[in-house]
Amino acid sequence: MRFHWRCGANPDPPDALPAHQDPAPQVISAPINRRSRKFEKEGPFAVVHGALPAHAKKFQQFRHTLQDFVEFVLFRAMLHTKKGARNWGVFLSALATIFLVTLKLVSIGRSLPTQAGFRDRPSSAMLRAVSESEFAIVDPTQKKLLSSWVGRQEDYDELWARPRSDRYRQCIARSRHHRGPEAVTNGYLLVTANGGLNQMRTGICDMVAVARLMNATLVVPVLDKTSFWNDPSDFKDIFDVNYFIHALEKDVSIVEALPPSLRDVVPFRKAPVSWSNESYYRNNMTVLLKEHKVLHLTHADSRLANNGLPDEIQRLRCRANYHALKFTEPLQRVADALIKRMQSTGPFIALHLRYEKDMLSFTGCTHGLSTEEARELKRMRYDVRHWKEKEIDGEEKRRQGGCPLTPYETGLFLKALGYPEPTAIYIVAGETYGNGSMASLKKIFPGVYSHSTLATYEELSTLARYQNRLSAVDYAVALESDVFVFTHDGNMAKALQGHRRYDGFRKTISPDRRKLIPLIDSYGAGNMSWDEFASQVKMLHEVRTGGPALRVPGPVPKHEDYFFANPFPGCICGRNSSAREV
Repeated sequence: MRFHWRCGANPDPPDALPAHQDPAPQVISAPINRRSRKFEKEGPFAVVHGALPAHAKKFQQFRHTLQDFVEFVLFRAMLHTKKGARNWGVFLSALATIFLVTLKLVSIGRSLPTQAGFRDRPSSAMLRAVSESEFAIVDPTQKKLLSSWVGRQEDYDELWARPRSDRYRQCIARSRHHRGPEAVTNGYLLVTANGGLNQMRTGICDMVAVARLMNATLVVPVLDKTSFWNDPSDFKDIFDVNYFIHALEKDVSIVEALPPSLRDVVPFRKAPVSWSNESYYRNNMTVLLKEHKVLHLTHADSRLANNGLPDEIQRLRCRANYHALKFTEPLQRVADALIKRMQSTGPFIALHLRYEKDMLSFTGCTHGLSTEEARELKRMRYDVRHWKEKEIDGEEKRRQGGCPLTPYETGLFLKALGYPEPTAIYIVAGETYGNGSMASLKKIFPGVYSHSTLATYEELSTLARYQNRLSAVDYAVALESDVFVFTHDGNMAKALQGHRRYDGFRKTISPDRRKLIPLIDSYGAGNMSWDEFASQVKMLHEVRTGGPALRVPGPVPKHEDYFFANPFPGCICGRNSSAREV
């Protein structure tokens, strides 16, 4: 049986491939083992990547020729040794010759990657395929190239290791005195979760806690279908509804629809006050619920305070977020496949490169863009009515750290931290804005991938038109990455930051943009050497790796640490704490 590997002509997979377009494949055949048979039935590894470079082909030919020569010399030498002891010298001389030629061969092999230009190097997709995974190894030589590119794992311990957190643990279990939902409900809550997927996700978790505070029955929330992405997905398309209901049944009564007796009741519409405390919901909102029986909460984002809530409510928010909200099996299956492909060469970075059109338009950040691109962003900002700020000084905002890093700035940042060129990077974001903006990142780190370039056509066919479903896949991949880096403090960055902290303080790097931008500009102007730049970047981010740090209340809730970005305290405790684990 033969395994056929699809290879395209371009080592840099495009950011997106039209659904109808399939690159003309170039085929490399290799034996397949038993472990790969299931995979062969499911289809080839559909990553478009570079064919075997010309210098590697010449190297293989040279190796095969040398192998024939060595076998011939050994054969002749052994014939001579059979004729008498005097000919042992011939045999030993042959061995010495083979040893010297082998050393030369190894030196040539090691020099090949550095002598060749970027376009001639094997892509990370090819390296991934020749690793020790379920995929058949195309050629043993490629496995050696993989070793020389990725390097020894111990060399990267400092880059990939989690922050020290062995003194902490999860603590979100219900207390021994916990009581389930009351037998008689005060009424029903209809909830419209607003915003993008992660804004809706945290909002839903808050509404679970609100339902508990109000002794209300929660109807499965409705997702926002009118946001920027216009995604028509329902709750059941992204989250496992039955799992959600049963996981929280000891805390809150949750139903999929209003009972028949209340379906003709006109709900009382209300947007809860942002960052409200326990008394607001137990008193003000509960009075409205008892009066109207059905309350429609039109907004769910940031409607509950970060701090000052009972421990049981904080733990419930975490149980809802990190345990009850489980992605549907089809979405998780796609995410697991992408995770496996990214992990097959070793550790990888998930990069939330928030350099998308809507973000740049909203923030007014245009650094590195053309004049026409900047005008287009401004027009978009004026067209969106609910964006209050219209006239923005983008350069000043960038200097103050208010802009997402550009792809080029991000590449410099990661390189300065010490991540090597062949590091595999998974982009957790929508389409990057700006003509050629991604090329500047790929020039520094060629192995840049996304769901568009890493998933098969079949895997993407049911997701391509649904931004929230793709966002769910990206979230799951980023959660399992060895390092997560975000370039702007958006909702996904906050949600993942908190989830990774809860999940054992997985390494999460947050650039200090206000201090980083002057360093980048100084280096770009030639006022600072690379070594000096890299040294200062490393020193600046020594402690910005997502390690244990208490959430600190602030004078204004909007500007304090967000609960779901750092659930400590509340859902993370010291090892000696009496609070119960999950």
